[in-house]
Amino acid sequence: MAEITAAMVMKLRDETSLPMMDCKKALQESGGDFDKAKTALREKGITLMGMRADRPTEEGRIAVYNSLNPGVGALIELQVESAPVAKHENLAALANDLAKQLATGPGAKTPEDLWKQPAPSRKGVTLQQWKDEIEGKMREVLRLARVLRIDVPTGGYVHHDAKSGVLLEVEGGNDELAKNIAMHVAAMKPKATTTAELDKALVDKERAILTERAKKEGKPDNIIEKMIEGRMRNFYAENVLSEQPFVKDDKQSVGKIAAAGNMKLKKFTRWQLGETTAEKSAN
Repeated sequence: MAEITAAMVMKLRDETSLPMMDCKKALQESGGDFDKAKTALREKGITLMGMRADRPTEEGRIAVYNSLNPGVGALIELQVESAPVAKHENLAALANDLAKQLATGPGAKTPEDLWKQPAPSRKGVTLQQWKDEIEGKMREVLRLARVLRIDVPTGGYVHHDAKSGVLLEVEGGNDELAKNIAMHVAAMKPKATTTAELDKALVDKERAILTERAKKEGKPDNIIEKMIEGRMRNFYAENVLSEQPFVKDDKQSVGKIAAAGNMKLKKFTRWQLGETTAEKSAN
């Protein structure tokens, strides 16, 4: 049997980030063949993670890729077990590659379809191979919970903690304006793009509450309707993207900011880690 030197063990540890004893054992079992030992460790890691596949993944990252020209956007949610792993630079890089490949590649209807595709930033490596590598090093389950691609001009934004992200479908405008409005959506969480698209049941409920309140105030019937319309404007300003005060200039509505930039707001999709809020298409 070939001699297993400390240098060989260290080299294997550096390339796999696995414990020294695991690396030494793999080298011994492979007869000192470095490549075989590395492959064996990878396969062992895959087997181990397969046994852990049902573990909860309540942390993770949202990643976005967007472009106005060519018009395309992608959202992915990559889940992991712990917050430290979710914040790791390798996981962030993998999440960004998943979003980029989804947007710029042939597309993927399911997470499984996307894993099979190449990693844009790593030549000769698939996204699945990169996932296996990270799982082997960090000993945590990685789960691609959902993927979305849309083939229209989009702005995009991911919050600094990577736990929420937005794709904003638009016509016209520019990248900076689209990103700024997508950021507004992430922060202010509107329920619809325009008042016409707001859930009718939600509007009717609010109108009924305001009507009852006005009647209790003893207002005359001919005044109540005007009062309700005024108060409904406040309701729309809280819930409708085009009516909300813009986060970067609250003296103007988002709709006016968009119009000044020759941009039409079409639709937004906002993802929160573990849940989805997607707005209906604008006509």
